[in-house]
Amino acid sequence: MGRRKVEIKRIECKSSRQVTFCKRRNGLMEKARQLSILCESSTAVVVFSNTGRLYSSSSGDSMANILKRYEIEHADERETMDLTEKTRNYLSHKELLEIVKSKLEEAKSDNVSLESLNSLEEQLKSFLSVTRARKSELMMEVVKNLQEKETLLTEENQVLISQLAQMEKNRFLEMEDEGAVSQENNSGNSPPETLPLLK
Repeated sequence: MGRRKVEIKRIECKSSRQVTFCKRRNGLMEKARQLSILCESSTAVVVFSNTGRLYSSSSGDSMANILKRYEIEHADERETMDLTEKTRNYLSHKELLEIVKSKLEEAKSDNVSLESLNSLEEQLKSFLSVTRARKSELMMEVVKNLQEKETLLTEENQVLISQLAQMEKNRFLEMEDEGAVSQENNSGNSPPETLPLLK
């Protein structure tokens, strides 16, 4: 008799929920360990129970090393997310320009307050910092792409140099072989050289 399929939903009975949690957590950690052994990979499993208790397991490398590698791999992604979060709080170029224009018109009519000008200045500063951060990010991407291209071109250059050296070597060996063959032909046609007699 086969197992019946368990419906994936919250288990209402607290004791059953705790037993299921323990069994499935151990199974998950065992599967991660097997994956690490079978595929020669580094795996880490981090589980928080509903009471806030931490369970963790790592295979192939220590948990600290795996987390450090994860942070390095996702540093750019995190910076982009932070930048997106910042830009979400700020106005678009058009909206900001419209506010500046209206505030300047208010300033001409002498109805503008010092507080509104200060808040406008803060908005401009923050928007400028976001713009600079985005510009720096784009420049870093360009630099990274250029460095990758440089690496590829250097590798390609090394391959071409080795191929050229191999061709030169082959040509030299062919010339040596031709020289040896011509010497053998010459020695077969002419009479052997004799030393002059001593008187």
